[in-house]
Amino acid sequence: MTAPDRDLHLPAGTAAAGPYALEVTPESAGWGHTSLRVLELAAGGTHTLDTGPDEVLVVPLEGGLTVTCEGTELTLAGRSGVFAGPTDFAYLPLGATATLTSRGGGRFALCGARARRRLPVRHGPAADVPVELRGAGRCSRQVNNFATAGVFEADAVIACEVLTPGGNWSSYPPHKHDETSEVESELEEVYYFEVSPGPQGRPGLAYHRVYGTADRPVDVLAEVRDRDVVLVPHGWHGPSIAAPGHDLYYLNVMAGPGPERDWRIVDDPDHAWIRGTWADEPVDPRLPLHAPAGTAQNGESRP
Repeated sequence: MTAPDRDLHLPAGTAAAGPYALEVTPESAGWGHTSLRVLELAAGGTHTLDTGPDEVLVVPLEGGLTVTCEGTELTLAGRSGVFAGPTDFAYLPLGATATLTSRGGGRFALCGARARRRLPVRHGPAADVPVELRGAGRCSRQVNNFATAGVFEADAVIACEVLTPGGNWSSYPPHKHDETSEVESELEEVYYFEVSPGPQGRPGLAYHRVYGTADRPVDVLAEVRDRDVVLVPHGWHGPSIAAPGHDLYYLNVMAGPGPERDWRIVDDPDHAWIRGTWADEPVDPRLPLHAPAGTAQNGESRP
């Protein structure tokens, strides 16, 4: 069962619960595996987190913090904001209790997935995050692959960050990952958005599309604002369109029922041809939006 289409776009503040500015759980989303919470801490604030059946990635969106879990203390330098470059992060196993403390305060994403295998508490350094420039021209975007399969070991959770310059199309061509096959893996997905403001802090906007198949319909065309969320239980998703003048950030969190942790996608055949135009087209010169340690360009066949 999945939530009605109207519940797949969660405007900022509408999914707050308890200490969290955002709380998406398998139960609230009507699916089985993926979760995302956003924790806001005041200067000197502390939060106790019980991971329960989930493994959790603690990802600073703004600010830094200290994570203490099972006798290990991890200091996350964090960052000034999501457009400032990749951040370091912490991995917490299922069945753990952690204390999160922020001297200066900040906002922190807790990316979760139902897990079977228990792995140790670990620190993911920002310097180790692969930064990829994907697509070309007006389909150019930047991907911080901090916890994708093959980059960072986890049992089930897959997570990355995508930054799209204003006026560009991202998550394009539309693609899906809702079946298990040699070319596709079944994964639920959360999109958490932040939108850079205009002059004098004027709010920005973006658009995101999700649509289904005849057998599994879904129909979402959302005008997303800063800190909105879109849930993708199944179906084709994309594009994510950044309005001119407003850079777009989104955090993708994915997990699914398969025993293999992998991110295999198929493109909507009506739009897949666009990839063939990228080889001879330059990447948007505004990218990267920070100075990465290294980049890969154009060849990646993911969203």
